[in-house]
This record gives sequence, C-alpha cells and structure tokens, in this order.
Amino acid sequence: HVQLVESGGGSVRAGGSLRLSCAATHSTGCMAWFRQAPGKEREGVAAIKSDSSTIYGDSVKGRFTISRDSAKNTLYLQMNSLKPEDTAMYYCAAGRAVADWTRANEYDSWGQGTQVTVS
Repeated sequence: HVQLVESGGGSVRAGGSLRLSCAATHSTGCMAWFRQAPGKEREGVAAIKSDSSTIYGDSVKGRFTISRDSAKNTLYLQMNSLKPEDTAMYYCAAGRAVADWTRANEYDSWGQGTQVTVS
C-alpha cells in the first residue's frame, strides 16, 4: 500500500481559499479526495486518474481543482469560493484499479485526514 500524508487544512471564512496537499510514498493509478462531515457519509470530492483526466463531484465543480505533481508524488486540491457546507475532514485516497471513483471501498490506501472549517 502507498502511504499518504495530508496537509493544508485549516479555518477560513466563506468565499476564501485553501490548498490541500497529499504526499505519497510512490505513485499509483487513481488518486482522489474524499470528505466526511459529522453524521454524514464519506463523499467523493474529486479524482485524478493515471492518464491525468479529472472528475469532480457536482457540489464542487467550478470551485475545486485537483492536480498531481508526479515528480513529487504529491496530490493537490485547490479549493476556492469555499462555503460553510464544505466544512469536513478531507481525506486523500489512492487505488490501483478504481472502477467507480466515488466508492470509498475501491481505494487501497488512505491518509489520516485534514480538517477544513468554513465559517
């Protein structure tokens, strides 16, 4: 399994921006960001496949951008125009063979999470 370490979370006012980073021990096929708010299910936010194509959840399209620096084995999530409903713990995930990017159980490795709070 690849080891993942997230960073970059914090508290921000509505309309603000944050950039999350996820450092991986080595590259893998599909990488994604998920989030989970208290009392809610884990939700897929965005994913980037091995061919660098990107996919976004409807709630973040046009506001969030996922990217990957392969040389640094690092995944990023640029979050703009943040809303209070974006408040959650954000997790980085990696999977070698992911058919449905929104399904958490298709990913082999997970980071410990980083908290994002929007007020």
